[in-house]
Amino acid sequence: MKIGGLKKGGITVFSLILLIAFFFPITLSADESTRNVVSQVLETFDSDTQTAEWIVQGSKFITEGYPKYKMIDGYPYALYGKRGEEENHQVLGVLGKFDRQGYNYLEFIPVEDGEDGKVPKKITMPGRVLEMDMWVWGGNWNFTLEAHLEDFRGIVHVLEMGRLRYTGWKNLRISIPSYIPQSEVYIPMYKELKLLKFVVRTEPNENVSGFEIYFDHLKLLTDMFESRFDGDEFVRPENRAEIWPEEEE
Repeated sequence: MKIGGLKKGGITVFSLILLIAFFFPITLSADESTRNVVSQVLETFDSDTQTAEWIVQGSKFITEGYPKYKMIDGYPYALYGKRGEEENHQVLGVLGKFDRQGYNYLEFIPVEDGEDGKVPKKITMPGRVLEMDMWVWGGNWNFTLEAHLEDFRGIVHVLEMGRLRYTGWKNLRISIPSYIPQSEVYIPMYKELKLLKFVVRTEPNENVSGFEIYFDHLKLLTDMFESRFDGDEFVRPENRAEIWPEEEE
């Protein structure tokens, strides 16, 4: 018996082909849409658990003897609440002062011990970072906070996190733009970003005769999912350091 010029068997085979064509691409792209999004603290700014030591340095017209910076007991109440009193939290505090108004800036740089003293430390940001946030104490100054990130090609991206024109603690949050690459077509495909430093810039007409800034609790929202495949043990970070130690230095 024919239906519309086709045999029943022909319709059955044709339908099966359509089903395969429909579902096969979804199978291929399933890994691309799979996610394991987690919240991860990148820096506590607590002296006993901090990721790196931090130094702060000023631009050309910084007043002699400034900036002054140190770890100070304290925390954002909005973050820890009453339990913070028992947990001995610290923050990175900075006292700044410039000799004149203008395009001044302070650099907050993570460092580590090198052969000739302190050297910059690039902090690895695990996974594919979606968002980054940090608690920043502002004194209503017209300053701007920037995050400087480096991708796997060595290109530095400057992202504005917000202005410090508010009083007290505030959580400054940014999304990582899609134009910043965190993967490539070759194995290992996923390439981690690195945090180089934070920069606070003053507006040219803002008062810079003396000010304070405090940092605490730098956190990421990041996708930690990685596809598994036969032979992926060669490119997993924990194994590469043993297989090719010179390349990981």
